Amino acid sequence: MAPRLLSRRLVPVVGLALLAACGRDLTTLPDAQAPNIAGVYEQNFVAASFQAFGGSDVAALTIDPTTVRNGAPALKVVVPGPGSYAGGAFVANSIRDLSSYNAVTFYAKASKNATLNVAGLGNDNTGTSRFTAERADIPLTTNWTKYTLPIPLASKLTQEKGLFYFAEGPEDGAGYTIWFSDIKYEAVTTISNVRPTIAARTVDGEVGGTLTASGTAVTFAVNGADQTLSAAPGYFSFASSDAAVATVSATGAIQIVGAGTASISATLGTTPAVGAITLRSAVGPAVAAATPTRPTADVISLFSDAYTNVAVNTWSASWDQADVADVMVAGNNTKKYTNLVYAGIEFTGTPVNATAMKSMHLDVFPQGDGPFKVKLVDFGANGVFGGGDDSEAQVTIAVTRGAWNSIDIPFSSFAGLAGRTKLAQMVIEGGGPTLYLDNVYFYTFVVPTTPPTAAPTPTFAAANVVSLFSNAYTNVTVDTWSTGWDVADVEDVLIAGNATKKYTNVVFIGIETIAAPVNASTMTHFVFDLWTPSSTDPPAVFKVKLVDLGANRAFGGGDDVESEITLSRSSTPALVTGSWVRYEIPLSSFTGLTTRGAIGQLILSGNLGTLFLDNVMFRK
Repeated sequence: MAPRLLSRRLVPVVGLALLAACGRDLTTLPDAQAPNIAGVYEQNFVAASFQAFGGSDVAALTIDPTTVRNGAPALKVVVPGPGSYAGGAFVANSIRDLSSYNAVTFYAKASKNATLNVAGLGNDNTGTSRFTAERADIPLTTNWTKYTLPIPLASKLTQEKGLFYFAEGPEDGAGYTIWFSDIKYEAVTTISNVRPTIAARTVDGEVGGTLTASGTAVTFAVNGADQTLSAAPGYFSFASSDAAVATVSATGAIQIVGAGTASISATLGTTPAVGAITLRSAVGPAVAAATPTRPTADVISLFSDAYTNVAVNTWSASWDQADVADVMVAGNNTKKYTNLVYAGIEFTGTPVNATAMKSMHLDVFPQGDGPFKVKLVDFGANGVFGGGDDSEAQVTIAVTRGAWNSIDIPFSSFAGLAGRTKLAQMVIEGGGPTLYLDNVYFYTFVVPTTPPTAAPTPTFAAANVVSLFSNAYTNVTVDTWSTGWDVADVEDVLIAGNATKKYTNVVFIGIETIAAPVNASTMTHFVFDLWTPSSTDPPAVFKVKLVDLGANRAFGGGDDVESEITLSRSSTPALVTGSWVRYEIPLSSFTGLTTRGAIGQLILSGNLGTLFLDNVMFRK
């Protein structure tokens, strides 16, 4: 997977200073009274300089003596075409006290009607700015227009060097020109109705971890019209509803100290912010992921203590958004991801030839909700990224928060992965900001023709079960497990000493209890265990139909009802080859089964060919 490129909505980042600030860095001195100089750019820069953001066109901004406003030359910004952008910060040469002003104002126009991506204040281009505030999507016209950016809480700006900043990229696939003039701080009388907010959301974390409050913004009425600025957390004061779960600093740094749930709220000065962050914290895994038992000869392992691993270049590529650490969980080597948005795992140095493999396995312990996504990238025959024959595919899996999830994905589920001779990248995404990963490997297997173990013994209370077939219960009378009109062969076999039904040559199976119909009216689920050596790759399906004989308890009596459901690889749980799968299907899923006081037929069909069946029952 290639690095994700920025969209047109640009985010200013720390960059190369075109003009370095002069003199001593007063941020290291005590909080002496700083001057309250209002000007930023008037006839020229007012004790300030322009510093371009990293990745921007460093030559984009110049003073244009041919374009003037109110007798002063304007600043000209040539926005480049696709592939770059213009942007930077206007930084004071020394610290200023801006607390007596409530806004920064400026005039701007453009060579065409356009939308300025962002303009704001409080960014001193050091990467440590605490009091940034910005307005996005500012409409520009070809005429000079005055713009006002309110300061969220001016009392914070007593020691500030970040005066003004902007960022803009091409529009409609082309660059254009912007002019700025008369940038300065003012005490504006037409700003009112301050409404701070913090984005209401739920975040997940782990005890011992830290998070940063974000999503803070302020809406003002400016000249009677609402204007919203995203505002740095530094403007706000924060509080935790439960200090035993989380504490929060003045800058919005959240320290997770205990398991549980806490609400992080905020105020701007004395005004409470609308919204809150709900923090759910948990402890990390106490036990390791289950040790794999597949034969070494059937596995190509990327990461597992159970196997010899192939070479992996990185478990967190430079282009991803994640941090990874090697940790021990109950004595087992494990990868721990934090700040996870998506992680790039690369084995480009020695791509994996997985053509002989059938599936992929990984164990994940997510500290947040799913879904969890896995992408595989094959570099094609030439083995080169971007060589023209790359292919990739992504699979989405539902996972359980705060538990080990054992995931097996057949390669057939990676639709779009044209080949797997040069697998070189894997990308994981989702599952919360913290996620543990173990036992990442590709594998093949020879499916036995008979289950090597019996189906798990059910543990439902006998009083809550109507059993048709199970060694664990007393079974009701079943007329036949393969009617004369079905297309299937049935055999009673013992699997590890446990009675099991074996079906072969299956097209459809008829199972009847007509002589003594089953009263399942108080039951809630239909249960059975299924094992098949047949392929369960799409389009494989297994269908289950229940038939109720109605009040007259007679087949074909006019009040019969029936309903059928279809199971496949995408069902929950999924059809699996070579493993026992227990299905507990709510009877409510059989939507056409409007009565179930006299169930007389069970019809199984599909294209599995051979299957083993055990523990067939109704339960409540």
